[in-house]
Amino acid sequence: MLVDEQMVPENSVQQIELLTTTDDDYGGVHVEIKNSMDSNVFGDLLRASILQWRQKEGFWYHHAQPDYLMLVHWIPKTAHTLPANASHRVGIGAFVVNSKREVLVVQENSGIFKGTGVWKLPTGVVNEGEDICTAAIREVEEETGIKTEFVEVLSFMQSHKAFFTKSDLFFVCMLRPLSSEIQKQDEEIEAAQWMPIDEYSAQPFVKKILLFDSIANICLAKNDMKYTGFSPLSSTSNSGETITLYFNSEDLEQSLSSGNQA
Repeated sequence: MLVDEQMVPENSVQQIELLTTTDDDYGGVHVEIKNSMDSNVFGDLLRASILQWRQKEGFWYHHAQPDYLMLVHWIPKTAHTLPANASHRVGIGAFVVNSKREVLVVQENSGIFKGTGVWKLPTGVVNEGEDICTAAIREVEEETGIKTEFVEVLSFMQSHKAFFTKSDLFFVCMLRPLSSEIQKQDEEIEAAQWMPIDEYSAQPFVKKILLFDSIANICLAKNDMKYTGFSPLSSTSNSGETITLYFNSEDLEQSLSSGNQA
């Protein structure tokens, strides 16, 4: 039966089957369709449900992911306060240095560094639901076959309109190698090697660009134990989700120690 919102009396809406929903944190509802449904039937249920929520449709596009499309409708008769869709992508660069004072570097066979001969740190993108420290370990192993353990976040930078108009947060991470034999990924990596850290930082490309030179200097300072980055501390939220806090543990310990002595 086709439900016309202009024909259904308000006091009869409760007698019509409605879509199954769950409340969200912003006073709205999520509609979850567990079984396949004819589009006409869905349209009928949707119109009847909206009569219950508010006597008009008025949805607008919010964003899309590979597995869903988000349309939103603000039910209260006030200006909506829905947060915008995610505006940033998160990336990592991995500073992996061994006991010989050699840093793990790669040459890429695609992107802006293709064919330039530049040796760079392994980089990659953090997956949805993945911690920065976990992503750094994964990307290094995927690109070079080197197993590592996470040490610290050394620095981060923010840029805008960097990837599909999204802003970009890029974290430079220090990792300790647990293996040494390189097995590069052929799809993305042209070459990979262990390079003396001073040779890496002296590359003309690195010296020419302030950003890359600054990152190289931070890595050098860290390797010489003249710089302290941000260590990870894992915790759990009230809802049971894992949260990782990154902080300067050395300065914090010194501060707490000084306070206790005072």
